[in-house]
Amino acid sequence: MNSIELFAGAGGLGMGLHLAGFHPLAVVEWDHDCCQTLRENQVFNHPLVREWPLTQGDVRHVSFKGFEDRLDLISGGPPCQPFSLGGKHKAHNDARDMFPQAIRAVREARPKAFVFENVKGLTRAAFRNYFEYIKLQLEHPEVASRDDEDWSEHLARLERHHTHGVRDGLHYRVLAQVVNAANHGVPQRRERVVFVGFRDDLDLEWSFPITTHSADALLWEQFGDGVYWERHRVARADRPIDPAASARAERLGGRPRTVAWKTVRDAIGDLADPRTQPDAARKIANHRFQGGARSYPGHTGSPLDEPAKTLKAGVHGVPGGENMLALPGGGVRYFTVRESARLQTFPDDFVFHGSWTETMRQLGNAVPLRLAEVVGRGVARKLKFAA
Repeated sequence: MNSIELFAGAGGLGMGLHLAGFHPLAVVEWDHDCCQTLRENQVFNHPLVREWPLTQGDVRHVSFKGFEDRLDLISGGPPCQPFSLGGKHKAHNDARDMFPQAIRAVREARPKAFVFENVKGLTRAAFRNYFEYIKLQLEHPEVASRDDEDWSEHLARLERHHTHGVRDGLHYRVLAQVVNAANHGVPQRRERVVFVGFRDDLDLEWSFPITTHSADALLWEQFGDGVYWERHRVARADRPIDPAASARAERLGGRPRTVAWKTVRDAIGDLADPRTQPDAARKIANHRFQGGARSYPGHTGSPLDEPAKTLKAGVHGVPGGENMLALPGGGVRYFTVRESARLQTFPDDFVFHGSWTETMRQLGNAVPLRLAEVVGRGVARKLKFAA
């Protein structure tokens, strides 16, 4: 199935969708280091990106009219700066906001479906009007903003169009949901809002994939039957004692039907410790110890036996406490790039270009491959059914 990947970053969303059966006819990303990461992996003939037709540049200068009616999917994670609710703001003139360009791509190419993702914060009450504005634009991409139109005026016009009894032209059935990656087998509590739309004329019904992994199942494996510790060969003397957790596990009354959340130990337990085994660690791509980690209130690192906290790109190039491992004996250290890649479910043979802070920025902005693949497979099944 043919696709276009916009705002590709380091490739997490696109590679996950590739695993689901989508093959991009165009890939667009403006950031030099992200493009270098993709190019280096193409040089190494990585199967997930080797045939990607990559364009490094501003998506605002790319026309999508040549792809009209040729695409099964458009996907991407548009950088988003919600408009303030006060004052006069044109709907399409904020250079920090790329959703208008994603919507333009949909309007010009008319794909059968699209998948766009963004930060959970977009669903906050303060941004509710903007969230609805995005959703309505995705549902009715041909109702474009006028040059002299305030964004709130455009929203009102979209609302009138949406509630009109008869609608001609291009329309999409759109669902938006906050999805926790941990609930789908990613070893990280990472919540993103995902927009999925199908062209109205396909007359398809769709729902987000059901949760397959859960905290309760992990609780049972750790404090119910103890299979988690057995799997990791943790001696009984080294297993945590938590009466409250044991009582909660007992109340479950047995193993849940879901699979246990994946933990940091599940993800990186087989890697050499970059502090104590530096020679072995150097044999693994992007697996180098980075000093300088410190714990302070609100930034205490991720426990080894839980899913990681949400990896973040950091502020001013410095990753925060979410990018640290809380060591079992006390103290913290930064995750290496390879460990962070594991937490984002990138394959081990995928390498990252740039300094430690730059590669951590790429990973902090990425979509976990596994989450993208899960959503993508659900979309692909529907499109194949409609073919």
